[in-house]
Amino acid sequence: MADISDILALADDTVPASLERLFELLRIPSISTDPAYAPECRKAAEWLARQLRDIGFDASVRDTPGHPMVVGHRASKSPGARHVLFYGHYDVQPVDPLALWDNDPFDPAIREAADGARVITGRGTSDDKGQLMTFVEACRAHLETTGDLPCSVTILFEGEEESGSPSLKPFLEANAAELKADCALVCDTGMWDRDTPAISAGLRGLVGEEITVTAADRDLHSGAFGGAAANPVHVLSRIIAGLHDETGRVTLDGFYDGVEETPSQIKAMWDGLGMTPERFLGPIGLSVPAGEKGRSVLELVWARPTAEVNGISGGYAGAGFKTVIAAEASAKISFRLVGRQDPAAIRNSFRAYVRAMLPADCTVAFKEHGGSPAISLPYDSALLGMAKAALADEWPNPPLVIGMGGSIPIVGDFQSMLGMESLLVGFAQSDDRIHSPNEKYDLASFHKGISSWIRILDALS
Repeated sequence: MADISDILALADDTVPASLERLFELLRIPSISTDPAYAPECRKAAEWLARQLRDIGFDASVRDTPGHPMVVGHRASKSPGARHVLFYGHYDVQPVDPLALWDNDPFDPAIREAADGARVITGRGTSDDKGQLMTFVEACRAHLETTGDLPCSVTILFEGEEESGSPSLKPFLEANAAELKADCALVCDTGMWDRDTPAISAGLRGLVGEEITVTAADRDLHSGAFGGAAANPVHVLSRIIAGLHDETGRVTLDGFYDGVEETPSQIKAMWDGLGMTPERFLGPIGLSVPAGEKGRSVLELVWARPTAEVNGISGGYAGAGFKTVIAAEASAKISFRLVGRQDPAAIRNSFRAYVRAMLPADCTVAFKEHGGSPAISLPYDSALLGMAKAALADEWPNPPLVIGMGGSIPIVGDFQSMLGMESLLVGFAQSDDRIHSPNEKYDLASFHKGISSWIRILDALS
């Protein structure tokens, strides 16, 4: 077996060829949410399958009711080698509004950013084509140098992540035996800053609920009926206001069951990052944290549960003024979960709370919008320790162990359906403008991302 320095040297020498391959993939407008681009999604899947076959994987395009999956396998020759499943997605967000792009979103190029950094521009550069190709190129460097991989690798690329992944869970259920591995690797995450890699040890779960409160059988004149008829907007407002107490804690019965305190050493590490409320909230025009009192902003978004109102409707909201008591009012409410909070228990507790708040003559209807538990990797996990050591050898600063305020449901599915822990390592930057016009990916993120995965695969062996 060649020394890892030989593999890293090959990756360095072949960055131009790696970029050419990435640009080929970026030129395919694989927008999953628009049916008009279904042929392009298949084209991207077939392109990836060919790339995997070219480097020695047994790879194929698998049809689903939606866009196809790409599955590839390559067994290591090393006896007892660890088996990893790598996940990424080849679909991208729509590019609207097109007029706000500086260049054609599907004509990638390398440009110089305002801060002097060299960046790859185009839709999908950071989310997620550039990221997934760092892993493919790392496997290529291993195989071209040694003829082998240090771990047995299964690759799963999906084409519906940006449109809700409707085909993913059925696909996992139908192919669980084939896809199960010792652990999963997920690249759809980011770094702390340009010189500091990050490993995401926690993802918040999610419960989505839409409620509609109904009173009278039609909209009413507020002069003729005001003061006598129940007003659903008032009822809904009281329900929403009662979700939090004066300290910012959520009031639902049992809401904090399964919520554990973040270890003191982890909180100390986060506190040492210098993320003040002003630094975190200033760029969006705010300055004072609105959540639980006595918590840092990083703890609030990485390690604490939330209840947020995402939208309210009811009554007349058009131009001018209309004195009306609406027949119904609606709200969309989401809960971000941490630790061992049970999505079903949270949903049931919320619905019981709403029903208890209803006055006479009012009814409520509920609509479920998904639910997934939080995911956490133990801070003392051997998997995490190996990845930290590998990343420390590649980047100027040692890696941070962070949380993520968002949710990646596939990670929960890997745990619940395939019994696998997931290692979340990505190389996106906070200013990559994912889902927005002028998306970009730092050239250094792509180059050093390849080297990072070379090191991680070697460490996991």
